[in-house]
Amino acid sequence: MEFSHFNEQGRARMVDVTEKNATCRQAVAAGTVYMNEATVKAVRSGGVAKGDVLSVAQVAGIMAAKRTFELIPMCHPLQLTGVDLRFSVQDTQIDILATVRCKGETGVEMEALTAVSAAALTIYDMCKALQKDMSISHIRLLEKTGGKSGSYRREE
Repeated sequence: MEFSHFNEQGRARMVDVTEKNATCRQAVAAGTVYMNEATVKAVRSGGVAKGDVLSVAQVAGIMAAKRTFELIPMCHPLQLTGVDLRFSVQDTQIDILATVRCKGETGVEMEALTAVSAAALTIYDMCKALQKDMSISHIRLLEKTGGKSGSYRREE
């Protein structure tokens, strides 16, 4: 397999997508923030001093997806057509699911992964006064559709 992010001199480059067709693309990513039951209870009840944890994490994830190209050096700036984050609050964890869509020449996997990462970091930031030993884990691409390479679905 040849890496496409290197030029003929072996130096990093942004891949040229000029000749690619714009197609509908979607990516879904997930991740988890692990915490103790007392911290989860505070999130559920609105007892976190910094505010509504999941609402702020939702906005952070959306903003991060839109700005992925500013964080990851070889990512293209994309005109996203949709970003959604969903949270599932369990006894000792919060699961995050991000879905990102666009119509463009390159995929949105990095945008979905960045959305999950920013949402998880925001949850940590807002809850760290209650618990410093939370952990963020299992950030992964679950599926992607569109583009030349076709569809991908992670088998867990």
